[in-house]
Amino acid sequence: MLETSARLLRLLSLLQSPRDWPGSELAEQLGVSPRTIRRDVDRLRELGYVVHATAGAPGYRLGAGTGVPPLLLDEEEAVAVAVGLGTAAVSGVAGIGETSVRALEKLEQVLPSRLRHRVGSLRAATVPLAAAGAVDPATLTAIAAAIGNREGLRFDYRARDGAEAPRAAEPYRLASSGRRWYLVAWDTGRGDWRTFRVDRMRLRSPNGPRFTPREPPGGDLARYVAEQISVRPYRYQGRFTLHAPAGVVAARVPPTVATVEPRGEDACVLNAGSNTLDELAVWVAQIGVPFEVHEPPELAVHLRALAARLLDAAAAVPASGETSGETSG
Repeated sequence: MLETSARLLRLLSLLQSPRDWPGSELAEQLGVSPRTIRRDVDRLRELGYVVHATAGAPGYRLGAGTGVPPLLLDEEEAVAVAVGLGTAAVSGVAGIGETSVRALEKLEQVLPSRLRHRVGSLRAATVPLAAAGAVDPATLTAIAAAIGNREGLRFDYRARDGAEAPRAAEPYRLASSGRRWYLVAWDTGRGDWRTFRVDRMRLRSPNGPRFTPREPPGGDLARYVAEQISVRPYRYQGRFTLHAPAGVVAARVPPTVATVEPRGEDACVLNAGSNTLDELAVWVAQIGVPFEVHEPPELAVHLRALAARLLDAAAAVPASGETSGETSG
């Protein structure tokens, strides 16, 4: 059995997840009795943490208090960390965006209202030099909370042509491409999976009803998002066999540009999209490995015409050591 102090920290960590925790589930997670959980919750309350008891079956949820809980951060540190996490969440720095959102969600959950106001005021007074497509951290944390609570989202969504329409969806995961944030969700109005750009979403309140999770599309949400970003939006959707290990190709091709599937040890299938055949042909050629074209059919014809043009251009260039024009004797 865990020692009391270590168990309290573990209990606090569980309660920081944005959901209702039945007492029996907490007891199972920590290997103690429900009675011990009740005593531990009372100890957390004595330390200054606000732990709400849910109605009906015994359950618990961590709430915001009148002060920053002890043993974590003082007020100045809490404000600094919240602002820093918000900046990191939209900075596009690889590997820290999603982690920053999760940490910011936990921190803002327990900040007293006066500190949340200070954080909001500082963000409002700051001019961010962010790339296009940056989103408000408050939007990310609101979506993350809905994902954790399995609550539907209601929002207005701006399409590519600028038209805005109300949507309703069951949110599953947030994904960051380094430039933009995307929400993977089940679109309840269209009855299908969709990927929404978060910077085009304007959340409505309150959230929709709670939902039962569905099986992810293809069993792999990461792959689904990569396909939606790199292939589906484009006029031409290319599929190629590249004669090189998948790891070698993946190191040269970001997931926002194409998807890579292994085909044995020395080959892989690459899927990519483009609005022009020229761009698609030149892009796959510059990866630098032998390849075969499977789709679209017209790309093979276009490659032959492009190769002829390149050969004609090369023939017009003098070979090394040769000079063009007249020479003087």
